[in-house]
Amino acid sequence: MRHLEREIDRLKRKILGLGALVEDNLRLAFQAIEARDPDKGHRVMVTDILIDDQEVEVEEECLKILALYQPVAGDLRFLVAVIKINSELERIGDLAANIGERAISLAQEHPVPVPGGFAVMAERTGTILEKALDSLVRQDAATARLVLAADDEIDALYRDLIEDLKEIIRTDAEHLDAIVLLFSVARYLERLADHATNIAEDVLYMVEGEIHRHEMPAPPAEKAELFHWDERGM
Repeated sequence: MRHLEREIDRLKRKILGLGALVEDNLRLAFQAIEARDPDKGHRVMVTDILIDDQEVEVEEECLKILALYQPVAGDLRFLVAVIKINSELERIGDLAANIGERAISLAQEHPVPVPGGFAVMAERTGTILEKALDSLVRQDAATARLVLAADDEIDALYRDLIEDLKEIIRTDAEHLDAIVLLFSVARYLERLADHATNIAEDVLYMVEGEIHRHEMPAPPAEKAELFHWDERGM
């Protein structure tokens, strides 16, 4: 089974490389929105093409290993989880590209007030993706569970952000097009957190062999002090 071990090690490097690329591109997308920088927005969209190519390579690698070696037990769980995580990363890449596209459009609109909740939500979303990928690297069920719990905070931030944007519409309806773009970015951030949560669930399946989707969330008392955010949101 030495050949199988080498193939799995190579696959691990591929999925981790894809995760790092997605994480970097998402960070660039956040910067593009914050600075209303169309050049960064274009770079995000170009990089998404590379992410799509790597996603196909990872899937083909998984299918090849399944066909050639017919793995069982832990190796089979790992391959199944990687196939699902690979898909989640590609979707996150697509959302980052959407954010980059919105940054390009925003740069052409009249500047409107951007609620402070945007920066906070972007920081939190980036952090739970980072932690989800960290749980994959270390195959760490405890960190994966923290990601699941932190998703509720993202949902609360999203609701607050939508209310802030509604208030801006009431006071600055003249620039509705720009505000609508911000609404869509907020929705993309919320969906990003959902995909990071899915990655954490797949890691739990990989490590423990149990499916954790559709479980009831933990009670609030068990979710206090999740990632110990500092003043920068990390």
